[in-house]
Amino acid sequence: MQFSIRGQQIEVTDALKDYVDKKLSRLDKYFEAPPTSEGYVTLSVVRGLHTVEVTIPLTGVVLRAEDRSDDMYASIDAVVDKLERQIRKHKTKLNRKIKQEGGLKSLVAGNGAATATQTEVEQDEYEDHYEVVRTKRFTMKPMDVEEAILQMNMVGHNFFVFSNIDTQEVNVVYKRNDGKYGLIERE
Repeated sequence: MQFSIRGQQIEVTDALKDYVDKKLSRLDKYFEAPPTSEGYVTLSVVRGLHTVEVTIPLTGVVLRAEDRSDDMYASIDAVVDKLERQIRKHKTKLNRKIKQEGGLKSLVAGNGAATATQTEVEQDEYEDHYEVVRTKRFTMKPMDVEEAILQMNMVGHNFFVFSNIDTQEVNVVYKRNDGKYGLIERE
């Protein structure tokens, strides 16, 4: 698979390009044929954190992973690991669909995914099981966005669910990685 590698606030050296290509070539083993689309890699450094973002558009799915750390090479390694987990998970879903639909003929051809080994399927089926270990209940006092942010900061969380006094809807405020705040509203 071909990747377009670009840097933001960092010069992408040949050594860095070679390392990215070498690590991402590990993903080739998951495909019967190389995907026809080009993947995108963005390397950046912001406030001392080395960020790697990889986007791989495939037929029917877009794989995307991002990692930040103090070391660019460690970030690259972590992103590749995340992408491998995503690919295995996607392939597990495809295999389930094949079994449920009665064979390969029912699937749309050209998704570029190979079949996963049995151990990968069993491992990913276990990873797909989510267990709720705690449930919280609380009354939602109507408040504006600024008060919700203050409440979130007071309890020391990264997000806060509240009833928006202006829209009468349940909203979520959250703290972004850049230190600013975001608001999630229903459409």
